[in-house]
Amino acid sequence: MSQNIIRKSSAASIGYDFIKKEFLPKGKNEYYLRNLQNKSGIAYRRLNAYEIEMLVRNRNSSDDWNNILVSEAFNPELVKNCKFYGLVRIGKLEPYCLEFSDLKVPVGLYNSTIISCDLGDNVVIDNVNYLSHYIIGSEVIIVNVNELTTTDHAKFGNGILKEGEPESIRIWMEICNENGNRSVIPFNGMLPGDAHLWSKYRDDDELLSKFKTFTEQQFKPERGYYGKIGDRTVIKNSAIIKDCYIGSDAYIKGANKLKNLTINSGPEGKTQIGEGCEIVNGIIGPGCRLFYGVKAVRFIMASHSQLKYGARLINSYLGNNATISCCEVLNSLIFPAHEQHHNNSFLCAALIMGQSNIAAGATIGSNHNSRGPDGEIIAGRGFWPGLCVSLKHNSMFASYTILAKGDYPAELHIPIPFSLVSNDVTNNKLVIMPGYWFMYNMYALARNSWKYTDRDKRVARTQLLEYDYLAPDTVNEMFTSLRLLELFTGRAWHQHMQVPATEEQAIQTGRKLLTQRDPIVKDLHIEATGFENSKRPITVLKVQQAYTLFEELISFYGTNQLLEFIAEHDVPSLESLQQQLTGAPVRGAWLNIGGQLMPDETVAMLKTRIKEGKIKSWDSVHAFYEEQGAKYMQLKRRHALASLADIKQLKLPIKKIDAPTFARLLDTAIATKEWMTEGIYNARAKDYNNPFRKMVFDTQEEMDKVMGKLEDNSFILQQKKELRLFKEKIAALKLRWQL
Repeated sequence: MSQNIIRKSSAASIGYDFIKKEFLPKGKNEYYLRNLQNKSGIAYRRLNAYEIEMLVRNRNSSDDWNNILVSEAFNPELVKNCKFYGLVRIGKLEPYCLEFSDLKVPVGLYNSTIISCDLGDNVVIDNVNYLSHYIIGSEVIIVNVNELTTTDHAKFGNGILKEGEPESIRIWMEICNENGNRSVIPFNGMLPGDAHLWSKYRDDDELLSKFKTFTEQQFKPERGYYGKIGDRTVIKNSAIIKDCYIGSDAYIKGANKLKNLTINSGPEGKTQIGEGCEIVNGIIGPGCRLFYGVKAVRFIMASHSQLKYGARLINSYLGNNATISCCEVLNSLIFPAHEQHHNNSFLCAALIMGQSNIAAGATIGSNHNSRGPDGEIIAGRGFWPGLCVSLKHNSMFASYTILAKGDYPAELHIPIPFSLVSNDVTNNKLVIMPGYWFMYNMYALARNSWKYTDRDKRVARTQLLEYDYLAPDTVNEMFTSLRLLELFTGRAWHQHMQVPATEEQAIQTGRKLLTQRDPIVKDLHIEATGFENSKRPITVLKVQQAYTLFEELISFYGTNQLLEFIAEHDVPSLESLQQQLTGAPVRGAWLNIGGQLMPDETVAMLKTRIKEGKIKSWDSVHAFYEEQGAKYMQLKRRHALASLADIKQLKLPIKKIDAPTFARLLDTAIATKEWMTEGIYNARAKDYNNPFRKMVFDTQEEMDKVMGKLEDNSFILQQKKELRLFKEKIAALKLRWQL
């Protein structure tokens, strides 16, 4: 039977030989990296005889008092009952108390074992059983900690190797697929776009090799870096903190185990870790909060995200401004602005592209509903599976797909955005309602776009995130949907009339019927194909409404962007506008790269530049994101103008449009804005008029106190104001241009 290996060495070795001799550069001592890391600027000196005598009298001990260095303002009376080993450097100790929240403690070192550490000015170290190889900033409070140590091979959560380590121990983050074949190397500063590019293009070995090189060159392979605890950080009542690099102003209380982590914190966001947390092998961004028994292993949390109430995050990337509470997430890449609550939610092997909300009981992926652990689920922006939804790998969803409660028995591919998907068990069919959000829940759709923008707390906005539900990705999906609805309608008509037709003939028939709003469309039983991996029927509801709606939304999107261009450039006339709009706009395909929308040719250019060596680091990749972010509004407007020219009701491009046609375009935009604003109000009003919502209140006054008055709803008032300003802007433009 194997036994624990207990090595024996001299008691005098404690605190020394942190870097083994074989890894120590020629002419360097074991403190050479520590000296580079310590940027406190404190001038240290040796203890004098009086100070040593005072320290001994206060029941302190050291293997060598000559290795205790202090600042000029050191007060030995504030050091009691401590054991020192190795080189320990101590800043000012002055007779103050430090207060944080309800904690008030005296400055000084008490009842602790301190091994080879640098301590800043006026720190509190009290009842730390084992403190080893840390550089600690000023006004730091550390009380009641069992173990606070750093090893010579600490990587602080980054997937790198130190000298002498084999490739087999490198930490990879196995996102998007449980089989590990989309793994990425985690590193401090990794953005959602980085993780997506690295995990997506697995057929490009040269690109993947460059990504690995970028990561390795960001970090030094030398052994011997110390852990760090930044200024004003507070750590209390915690068990094990090992190989951690902690920024300033962090707050850690009651943690069970923190190991191999970078915990970013500081002016850009204070990070907090609370009771019962066990967090290993990860990167935590600034402004994050982890509380109440969460478990996280091999992960990255981007800035201002939260894990709460027993949540588990394993082999996953959680984007900015996201919250996971109570539930479990495995092998997933989640873009910014994600919400996932409730105790029985589960998400596995998924790419979730942001602005998403996972309801209670949702089982989004599992290797138990496929033949092996290699399935994937991909969901566009605004993904919203309802209560107790169960999905099967592989499935894909267009933007703003909402799934009604149900156990979906087969793989799904839903290419139509803003759809409600339902599993009709009674009739054994799948039911799709395109455009559901605009028809029945405009309030939630509009409010969510506003909410995500309002709650974006990022200080470093390297990636420009798109939160508007009308954007290049969703508009392109609506164009795809128009062709599909034409095809399905045409097929239904030809089957109804018993007239055979090719696919192109069916599209032409469907286009004619839908464009002319032929009443026969209501009488057709319209079915889709290719949406589910099954032989059961797939019924598409409200096709005429959805078709008209999508055309109107595309027109509104294009007109709105055109109005913003006119306002931004102070265009004096229609003729001047036509002169400024040079070139034929092309819609093109767009991709969602970590929440930032880019034309596909832009992403292709990025990959080419990386492989050609023109982009040589992650910093350069991030600079590329920022460059594209600066161009986004221009590119979005070009896309919007192309979309405006592509829809059928606009026969001519803007450069040839006459004044009456342009005026009608503006009037159509007003009409669209009006019904959208009315839809926002009506969707919320349902909650006030529903008798089952009202029955729990005895009086209208009680209801108003609990729910708030509908007429006082701040978001609805804001939308009404925006409508008024929109009308005034168009009226002023018409007057100025004499339309």
